[in-house]
Amino acid sequence: MSRVLAAKTETTSPTPVSLVKLVTLATLMAASTTPTPLYHRYQEHWHLAPVLLTVMFGIYALSLLCGLLTFGSISDYLGRRPVILAAIAINAVAMILFATAGGVVDLIIARMVQGLATGIAVSTLSATILDADRIRGPLINSVTPFIGMMFGAVGSSAVVTYLPAPEQTVYVILLAILVVEALLIYRTTDTIETKPGALASLRPHIAVPATVRRAFLSITPVNIASWALAGFYFSLMPSLLRVATGYTSPLVGGLVVAELALTGAGAILMLRNRPAATISIVGTICVASGVVVTLCGVALHTILPLLAGTAIAGAGLGLSVLGSMRTILPMALAHERAGLLSAYFIQSYLANSLPAIVIGLAIPRLGLLSASYVYGGVVIALALVPLVAALGSRRRPVLRVPCDSPAG
Repeated sequence: MSRVLAAKTETTSPTPVSLVKLVTLATLMAASTTPTPLYHRYQEHWHLAPVLLTVMFGIYALSLLCGLLTFGSISDYLGRRPVILAAIAINAVAMILFATAGGVVDLIIARMVQGLATGIAVSTLSATILDADRIRGPLINSVTPFIGMMFGAVGSSAVVTYLPAPEQTVYVILLAILVVEALLIYRTTDTIETKPGALASLRPHIAVPATVRRAFLSITPVNIASWALAGFYFSLMPSLLRVATGYTSPLVGGLVVAELALTGAGAILMLRNRPAATISIVGTICVASGVVVTLCGVALHTILPLLAGTAIAGAGLGLSVLGSMRTILPMALAHERAGLLSAYFIQSYLANSLPAIVIGLAIPRLGLLSASYVYGGVVIALALVPLVAALGSRRRPVLRVPCDSPAG
């Protein structure tokens, strides 16, 4: 979680130690999107209903949320290095479970274990990067997950396309990378000293301060829309691409998912110095217009509008997340930010998982194309709420109270 952290040494540029952990963070986020290009193979092999694909993703998101809320601060007490190594070990177990999965239950368990490991790792590695580089750390922490997810989608789809037994091969590759990273991190020194209070830190603190509630409410519609959009892409977009355009190559499906993550990272880098209000407005417009263009591609059964819409929506996703954080965090006092971030993560990951599961339940009745139109329409409507509210407040007439005329 983003917070001001004490560090033994303060530098203005990433040290070699932080770079190792930066790559580890990217690897763990890459692992999170690795199953996406494989979902269609799982569906064919085990005759899975669409809802099970969304459940697998939803379980991951909810488990990640539990890891963030429960273990997000434990490295402040036990030290960064042992918690990072524990997260890598748990993720390694998930890779083994994926590689040896014999059915959907095994995949759901693997996703659950992976989500827990990722939740622990994201909070701890992000804090470690801030320990090493307080100036650029927040930007690095914002961009790295998107880059990692991009490489995960592309790498996994390439393995599915060109290598044998991809259901095992891709996880064996990731397992080997995690082992190397664990050995490198084991050889590093910790960035903080241990202190008592680890057990007490396991109790989540969730609160939206009174001074932030109005702003938190204002970002809620577009925040839900953005995370729900990501949930759809990471669970169902490869399937939608097959049905809408006829492209059956896993590589194409993986590239579309990667495009969403890549444009999100690029938009953050391009507009990172803009005011929060500007970032939020641009993000809102991009989310809504990107989904419109994407749905036009689906309706026309043409991939080019779909790719263009994904690029626009991806930029909106990145900017919406950045704008939301820039809007609410400065309004909270230092001791209030942990509880505020917990509330933000709960909202975000519930939006990331539950709508995708609901649409998975609707697909057998509506069909994938019709369900996508409904889902996209809801995302567009939610994204536009802040814009409509802002326009309404500007057009609202100012009431003037007439003054009494002096008696004469």
